[in-house]
Amino acid sequence: QVRLAESGGGLVQPGGSLRLSCTGSGIRLEHNAVGWFRQAPGKEREGVSCIRVVEGRTYYSDSVRGRFTISRDNAKNTVYLQMDSLKSEDTAVYYCAAPSPVCGDNLDPPRWFDKWGQGTQVTVST
Repeated sequence: QVRLAESGGGLVQPGGSLRLSCTGSGIRLEHNAVGWFRQAPGKEREGVSCIRVVEGRTYYSDSVRGRFTISRDNAKNTVYLQMDSLKSEDTAVYYCAAPSPVCGDNLDPPRWFDKWGQGTQVTVST
């Protein structure tokens, strides 16, 4: 059974940092492109970032580029999302999903994924 599990969310002040983890079981994440998404209350789920298998190329939405970094640790079967310079508008539930069929400049839409984690809440507030 394939499972993805996110962790690392929490409450942080504006300008702070968090690192989210997405750990796979029943699936080797190193063999799959993986995407991170977020969904704020009353809004649609949106793509944040993805990482390819080949060369580990990474892609980001305009809203997070330069502040967020996606990476993977194959030994731990985990994909990370390092979030720096957090803003109140980053507040959302964050999800990882796989496999990302394309993973390019136009992040794959959520409907293309069939494996999702349960999500982790990120709240940026004073």
